[in-house]
Amino acid sequence: MSNIINRDTIGDMARRAATKYGDKTAIIFRDVKLSFYDLEREARRFANLMTSYGIKKGDRVALYAYNSHYYPISMMGLAKIGAIQVPINYMLNAEEIAFIINHSGSKIFIVEDALFPAIADCRDKFPTVEKWGFIPLENSAVPEGFFNLITEIAKMTYDEPQVDVSAEDIVQIPYTSGTESKPKGAMLSHRALMSQYHSCIFDGQYETDDVSLHALPLFHCAQLHCFLMPYLYVGATNVIMHKADPAEMIRLLEKYQITHMFAPPTVWIGILNHPEFNNYNHTSLKKAAYGASIMPVEIIKQLSVTFHGLKLWNYYGQTEMGPVATILKPEDQLLKPGSAGKPVLNVETRLMDDDGKFVPLGEVGEIVHRSGHVMTGYLNDNEKTTDAFQFGWFHSGDLGRFDNDGYLYVVDRKKDMIKTGGENVASREVEEVLYRHPDIEEAAVIGLPDPKWIEIVAVVVVPKKGVSLKEKDIIAFCKEHLAGFKCPKKVFITGKLPKNPSGKILKRELKQQYSS
Repeated sequence: MSNIINRDTIGDMARRAATKYGDKTAIIFRDVKLSFYDLEREARRFANLMTSYGIKKGDRVALYAYNSHYYPISMMGLAKIGAIQVPINYMLNAEEIAFIINHSGSKIFIVEDALFPAIADCRDKFPTVEKWGFIPLENSAVPEGFFNLITEIAKMTYDEPQVDVSAEDIVQIPYTSGTESKPKGAMLSHRALMSQYHSCIFDGQYETDDVSLHALPLFHCAQLHCFLMPYLYVGATNVIMHKADPAEMIRLLEKYQITHMFAPPTVWIGILNHPEFNNYNHTSLKKAAYGASIMPVEIIKQLSVTFHGLKLWNYYGQTEMGPVATILKPEDQLLKPGSAGKPVLNVETRLMDDDGKFVPLGEVGEIVHRSGHVMTGYLNDNEKTTDAFQFGWFHSGDLGRFDNDGYLYVVDRKKDMIKTGGENVASREVEEVLYRHPDIEEAAVIGLPDPKWIEIVAVVVVPKKGVSLKEKDIIAFCKEHLAGFKCPKKVFITGKLPKNPSGKILKRELKQQYSS
């Protein structure tokens, strides 16, 4: 059967959504409002612009930008011609950006005006780039040598590109921010992402009538592929924020009658504690999602009460999984606190030891998956790809255990487990206890080197506003709830924890800061 007939790609998804939902609002960004019909037309125009610049099937186009409607437009447009989007983390420095651009072999590099200064004086670091694009969201002057993406798209026709694209073709290469010195490019195919969209829609209960707010970075798989793209798939309306700002999020909840929103626990805590929170009506919010770290039980309870029966979903996964692997559903939030839930529709999850054997129920093992979501492999890295796919399963690098009901609990990163005095301590278990303390707003548990214990449990805490915390009191609190060897031997009190744009606490930075 012809591949033109038998295919299911992201470019096809965009066209089908336009056919089904037509003039319904698909995207709102600032004063821009696009219907599903508009979105499809702009994706076609973007595809035709890239083709006019010589981009062919398999070529890479990098996008270095904050959130806007150009993320889904470029994703869908490149999908239509079989080209590949390379999203760039906007917190990286020029050297780190150069590594990703050159490693991916990106031929076009599109930069938003607000981020241009970061690469303005180092264009010679990007030898693979043949053409430079500029997104003047703030009406900035277009630098010499750049094309104006906004005006150039407007010159293109709406003709549908006639390119034979397969579901197995790569459509995006996000780079992981893992624990290693150099990031790895995870090659995600149309098939993998469409499979993961199906899982999100089914297990996350996405509906056409939803209005979803997208505030976290779209360069990250979670916001883009767990929420924005699948919500476009089902014909929902999507409000995109340029950057995450709790005050603005609170205002937009009322303005657009938002029914669904994703944020990591740290952002949810910031929203609940924000001084403007009670100045706005937020009764429209019925569904919420979180991920990146565990949600303290007390915060789950507070969210449910504050938002009048809000339904919560916990998403667990990683970039290589597209990214979702398991979800903890609303009915289980308080029954299974701290759990990552059960595998989603298109995922099979097991626990494995270092010899490739499945571990008995209740024991800790490495979390491994089989799924249509899984990446094709790491770009230009056969060795790491082989390691990741040992024994016929994708290896997450996370340690976990299943309870008797089949719920997964992520114990820790395999490389981050604290080994103190010969005993293993999971940082998540200690953090869950710390979040029960009435005067702690945020907490992170790390292992620090020690001449006697090899490693010690150390905690870094942010007190609630106006509260004074003492090290001895925190240690005493932990001893009430934990075995002695799990209790912290050092406590550091700070005003702020370092986080990445997705809200995940950067423990590596904390280890560097407090190891000296």
